Amino acid sequence: MQRSVVLLPFLVFLLSLDLLTTPASAYREYFTPEQKAQLEKIQTVLVEAIALTDKGGADAGSLAETASRRLGEVGYKVVQDSAKPHDVVFRVKCEQRKTWEGTTAAGGDADLPDAPSRLWKGPACQLTYVLGGMKIRWQKEVRTEFEDAVAAAQAAGAPEPGAYAIARLKEALEKYEFPLLLAAEWGHPDRLLKVLDAVDTSHSRKVKIISLLGEMQADEALPKLKEALKDRDLAKQALVAMGNLGKDGIPLLVDIMNSSLQPEVQAAAAKGLGQIGGVHGDSSVVPPLLAKLQDPKTDWAVLTEVAWALGKIPDKRSIQPLYDLDKKLQAMRDPDNIALKKLKEAVFWSIKQCDTWDQYS
Repeated sequence: MQRSVVLLPFLVFLLSLDLLTTPASAYREYFTPEQKAQLEKIQTVLVEAIALTDKGGADAGSLAETASRRLGEVGYKVVQDSAKPHDVVFRVKCEQRKTWEGTTAAGGDADLPDAPSRLWKGPACQLTYVLGGMKIRWQKEVRTEFEDAVAAAQAAGAPEPGAYAIARLKEALEKYEFPLLLAAEWGHPDRLLKVLDAVDTSHSRKVKIISLLGEMQADEALPKLKEALKDRDLAKQALVAMGNLGKDGIPLLVDIMNSSLQPEVQAAAAKGLGQIGGVHGDSSVVPPLLAKLQDPKTDWAVLTEVAWALGKIPDKRSIQPLYDLDKKLQAMRDPDNIALKKLKEAVFWSIKQCDTWDQYS
């Protein structure tokens, strides 16, 4: 088999490893040991809120109350008097017309929907926190559905655009899951697990918590994720989250990939195996993935995730099976078949990772 030795696939693989770093783990790497110790001990949060309209400052009491109550949902004690003891300061700054604060760096969290947008000039709340007197580079932005507060207030028959904008931003804060994000940011999986267990926790909130637990790589969450597998609506998210945890989840993921009757669940399990193998450099996931790759009954969507997974764990054993599958796929001419196109892309990418890895290892 002729091999082309090129540097680009190797660089692409290194980039893919970098992308495996989750937001929560990236934040933990950013902190100093002293700051990490402070985060672990956070119990009491000082909430500071300000509201600004085109006419100047406005009453921010309702914003502070909303933030305080919602942080309490995750078990944090909240104070609004800076003279009282507290471990961290959570700040909420809401404006009728967002103040431009400079350009936002691209990539990573800066490209997420709740990241500060330099293009948005309408009503917005900036959420930040201060640890030990230092403003941490965690910043989220909550926006209204409208950008022009004056026009929106007129359409709603509201007499004061500024008050109308602040009221709508308060409603947005009621829905935005910043308490869960902060619990993950501060490394408190126990608080997330408690909310996950609550009988009144909504399905959408459970999905968010499961996702965050995976990003945090919280091994203590594994028992709860296993329980979530019994819920068809949560199973897929739980499997993906398990892929961010340790090696203990490998046997269960393999079993689900091979036994589940739902292709989407099989695909999620394969994705989880690829994440574990890539993060931990564990090639024990390769044989079950190859068996699934070579099973003629495997659904195309599942094959696609299996192929991507194999590319995250470059292994010589994967080379020939991937080439064999690629040969079959190239014989299929159906430009309108999106599933086929995605599968071809995954196989092509993984071949490049596996077939050149030994040249640089």
